[in-house]
Parts: sequence; C-alpha cells; structure tokens
Amino acid sequence: MTTPAKIIETSLPTVTIVGRVNVGKSTLFNRLVANRQAIVSDIPGTTRTRNIGYSAWRGKQFRIIDTGGLTFTDDVVLEKEIIHQTELALKEADVIIFLADVQQGLLPQEKELAKKIKNCQCPIIFVANKADNLTLRLNIHEPEWKKLGLGEPIPISAQNGSGVGDLMDLIFSFLNKNTKRPKIEKKIDALKVALIGKPNVGKSSLFNKLIGEERVIVSPIAHTTREPHDTLVEINGKKIIFVDTAGIRRKIQVSGELEKIGIGKSLEMVKKADVVLFLLDATEPITDQDQQLGGLLREHAKSTIIIINKWDKAEENDDTFRKEVKLLIQKSFPHLNYAPIVFVSALNGYRVHQIFPLIERAAEERKTEIAPEKLENFLNTILKKKLPGRGKGTRQPKILGLRQINTAPPIFEMFIKSKTSIHYSYVHYVTNRLREQFSFFAAPIIIKLTKMKR
Repeated sequence: MTTPAKIIETSLPTVTIVGRVNVGKSTLFNRLVANRQAIVSDIPGTTRTRNIGYSAWRGKQFRIIDTGGLTFTDDVVLEKEIIHQTELALKEADVIIFLADVQQGLLPQEKELAKKIKNCQCPIIFVANKADNLTLRLNIHEPEWKKLGLGEPIPISAQNGSGVGDLMDLIFSFLNKNTKRPKIEKKIDALKVALIGKPNVGKSSLFNKLIGEERVIVSPIAHTTREPHDTLVEINGKKIIFVDTAGIRRKIQVSGELEKIGIGKSLEMVKKADVVLFLLDATEPITDQDQQLGGLLREHAKSTIIIINKWDKAEENDDTFRKEVKLLIQKSFPHLNYAPIVFVSALNGYRVHQIFPLIERAAEERKTEIAPEKLENFLNTILKKKLPGRGKGTRQPKILGLRQINTAPPIFEMFIKSKTSIHYSYVHYVTNRLREQFSFFAAPIIIKLTKMKR
C-alpha cells in the first residue's frame, strides 16, 4: 500500500523576493543562489510559478524564493495565478526583499505591492536594483523613495554584484534573530524523477497530484511552465525529487527565446533524472514530437514509465480498448519496449497512485548487478539454445564472453572473435533473454560489442 506523498519541508529560514515586472528579481535570485536557475528576460511575466533555491553566506544556508513580477493589471497572461504564487511565497517568508528599479524610479505598482506586504509579520528589506554606477547609487537619497514608508532603499546591482555582499550581511543579521536560523543542511540523497512531454499533456497537473499540493500553475495555455520546478517528497520512507518541466516541441514550432531556453532546461533535467515519466495525451494521436522525445529517452538510456494521461476523456476506456492502445504505443515506440505503460487522469487522480510503486521498482532494478558466474551460466545457456547469426562478413561469429560494466543504466560488454561480426537481431535476442531472467524493469539494456583475439 502506497502512502500519500509528504513534502519534506526544510528547516532553513526563507527569504522571498517580490517586486513588479522587470526590476531584476530573477537576476538577483540567480546571483544569490550562485546559479542560472531562473530564466532572465525583459519580457513581462517571464517568471510565473515561484522559483525556490538555496543560498550560502558565511558557510551557512538559507532558502530563497523568486516570484513572478506583478503588474496588478490583466496585461500579463496568468496575472491572477502569478499573484497567487506570490501570496504563497509571502506566507513562507522569514524576510522579504522588496525589489525596485533605481533607473525607472517608483511606479504605481510599487505602491500597490507595498500595501500588500506591510501587514506581513517579518522584516522587509527595501532594495533598489540596477544601481550600476555611482550616480545611480546616489539616486536613492531622492525624497520619492521614502513615499512607500519602507525607509531608504539599499542600492545594489544584481547584474554586476555591486552591493550584494552588504545585502547578504543584512539578510543574515535578520535571519539570525529568527527562530529558524541559517545553518549547514546535510545533502539529501534522493531519487530524481522528471516529467516530460509535449505542451499541454498535463505534466503540471500530474506533478501537483504526485506531490499532493498545488505548487505549480496549471493552465490550458501552451508553455505555461517555462522553467523546471522540483519538490522533494517522502513516500514509504523513500525520498524522491519530482521535477516538472516545460513542454517540448519541434524546433520549427518553438516561438521565441523564452520557450527555447525553457526547453533547453527541460532537456538538462532529463539528462540528470534517474527515472522519467513520459506523458502522452489519451485524447490525441501520437505525433512526430512524441516519437522524438521517445528517441531522446532511449538515447540517454533513461529508465522510463509511459503515462497515458487524460484517460478519463478517452472515447472508450474499457480493458479491450486499453489493450489496443498499449499495442499502438509499443508499435510507435519499439525502442521503449522496456517501459511499462500506465493509464491515469491527473485531473481527477484516477490511478495516479499506481505510479509510485512503478517508480520505486524502476529505481531499484536500474541498479541491478549480475554476478560474473551467473552471467557465465546465462551465456552458456542461451548459446546452447541459439547460436549467433552472421553480421557483415562470411565467417561464423563466436561469442567469447559477457560481462557487466555498468549499472544505472545497465551496460554489458560482449566479447566476440576477431574478424567476425554478429547480426543485430542476436544482440536483441540476448537483451530479451537478460530481461526475462533478470528483469531490469523499466530500464534500457545496453550491449557493447568488443572484438578480441583468443
């Protein structure tokens, strides 16, 4: 029985960055976490779902949340959802950084935002960003900056790092007075599970269902998720980091630099994942993009679970139709024949619980290691049943040995007699026999051929 996912809350204090659009929140966030985690651009509404990262100062850590830029108008897509994400981030805050733009000065949005945060029961640090030179730094003494009732702002340049050290000192002094204080937190060894698929297959909905909380924005608008978002949870005593990614589509269909960057980050997450949940839409036919993504998973040797989402909206959903769909999937993705298929509805939670034991099994069997004597017995057995066929050339090939050279993913090296070659169908035969005997559930099996003299 799978217990519900429990989000592992950090014991570290939290600093939340808020501000209107284009004041440089994501640039400051990246500077504080010392990583280009957040996408930075001049396009309003670039950041939608809150970004969470970790910063270290004087050898101790604290948590940073980047929020979407606020306009308090309907000009930015998903503005209501961005405001909601900001409100959630403010509830978690132990210190708030109110970020403004020293070059543009105060705008009406700042006054609106100042009203919202004044009731927060935590320190507010007023910061004027983009103070890239001495003249701009002196601008903070102008009377207009005191109109918000937050005092005189601290001038910084998130772009070049000027003044950021002083800001960190101030953050640190406030956090050290808090019940939660910065500290060295041990690195948690957790399984990384990435959700991938083309736009609008329901990745964010499934992500929220898996972690048991509405952490990312869900919308029918294509490419709502622009940046990967991860959450650490515990299920049956095991720690898992679930990663929601931006929808991936063909280069020719990609619209603009933001989507291009988001897709690049998604592909990086796939490379780092231990297990990938590959989502397909039950209401749509399989596309070239789906097949390209399937090829990517095989290319990177990822343990894969195929998720047929929106099964509640399928024309039929009985067992007969389910079998037909499975056959279609296997035919469309022959290179992913090792991937189990599960039918779910992220919207209403139908069969989502079935995914957890599959992830657990996939993670374990990806690391399967076969003892040399067992492999030797295995090879002798299959050779008695079926000898290898010729590849290129006329000489009869001879297999001299088989050894495992890697786990996660499982990689084997097959030694064959020099000046001979084995037909690829026999390699498939060996792969299938390995899977029959040792399982390697959800994992690709790679066999490398080495010619040698005996």
